[in-house]
Amino acid sequence: MTRVFLLSKARNRLSEGQGDSGTRASGASRARSEGGCQSVMAEGELDVDSLISRLLEVRGCRPGKIVQMTEAEVRGLCIKSREIFLSQPILLELEAPLKICGDIHGQYTDLLRLFEYGGFPPEANYLFLGDYVDRGKQSLETICLLLAYKIKYPENFFLLRGNHECASINRIYGFYDECKRRFNIKLWKTFTDCFNCLPIAAIVDEKIFCCHGGRSFSRSTVNGADQTHHETDGRLLCDLLWSDPDKDVQGWGENDRGVSFTFGADVVSKFLNRHDLDLICRAHQVVEDGYEFFAKRQLVTLFSAPNYCGEFDNAGGMMSVDETLMCSFQVSHDLPSYGRSNGTERVSPQIKEIMFRSKKMMLEDSLNISNHSRVSNSFPLAPPTVRS
Repeated sequence: MTRVFLLSKARNRLSEGQGDSGTRASGASRARSEGGCQSVMAEGELDVDSLISRLLEVRGCRPGKIVQMTEAEVRGLCIKSREIFLSQPILLELEAPLKICGDIHGQYTDLLRLFEYGGFPPEANYLFLGDYVDRGKQSLETICLLLAYKIKYPENFFLLRGNHECASINRIYGFYDECKRRFNIKLWKTFTDCFNCLPIAAIVDEKIFCCHGGRSFSRSTVNGADQTHHETDGRLLCDLLWSDPDKDVQGWGENDRGVSFTFGADVVSKFLNRHDLDLICRAHQVVEDGYEFFAKRQLVTLFSAPNYCGEFDNAGGMMSVDETLMCSFQVSHDLPSYGRSNGTERVSPQIKEIMFRSKKMMLEDSLNISNHSRVSNSFPLAPPTVRS
């Protein structure tokens, strides 16, 4: 099923006033217009094309078919992709068109179906919102294909960090055991080093703020005077990965997960108004139709793992954003059903005009996250007993 809403009928891109446009992290649209995406091959023994080919060979096979990979190949993926993550900002600035996907959780067959719907890279640009591992049976195939695409198309394929890309969580919920069973614990630690360097948030064409969880409580209550920069980084990172919207909350509330907070529609509106944005796009929660609006369509939750864990009757959703910021939702159910009847939904938020550079500076002030925190993974994490 494809559902559509209009995020913005027009954009004041102010390209002449942006100056150093070469600093944009994505360059996705420009790369496509220049005749294709960049292809970067890892050095040494890693043959990314061969690995991608093997990972795609299981299309059409029974779900759960294992892809044979060597430890050296998987380690090479982690090392090379980590270098790319660190070379790009922790707050990505991306351009439409692109497709945005929510949680995958090791459901590799469903990941392949997403690419079948949206187009295999480089046919389309992608942004994934985190939670690639745990729960499902094929976390290794899932994360390896995503990292391989990141290496091959670094300016057209983007991965954000989710709360399950943290050692204290995936040590418990399946990824550690899968790595140990198929390879060894040392390789799991290599993945941890890679996950620690994933970017945390992205802005799409000046209007859409993307992260895994949601807004952070820390900047609303802490001015930094009584905390070190190091500690503030940790609180902020934790909230961006863990917080949830709650229709019954005004302001901030306790989170049943046992970590971070919940936030109300008023928090969403204030954030969008302050930074002149139109939409928050996040993941982190199972939603029945694969996508779900909140705060009068100022926030949307995406979840891309249909029939989650075999226990939920949810659809999987993917949001496509075109050059005019028209957003459409592609919704799929678990096999053998391939969707529902078509329908459309439209929304026309207020068109806001502001120089992108000034807004970018405001956001970077609010997202004051250092590379040190990325690499050291030094932020509060949920205890093992929380609901993830």
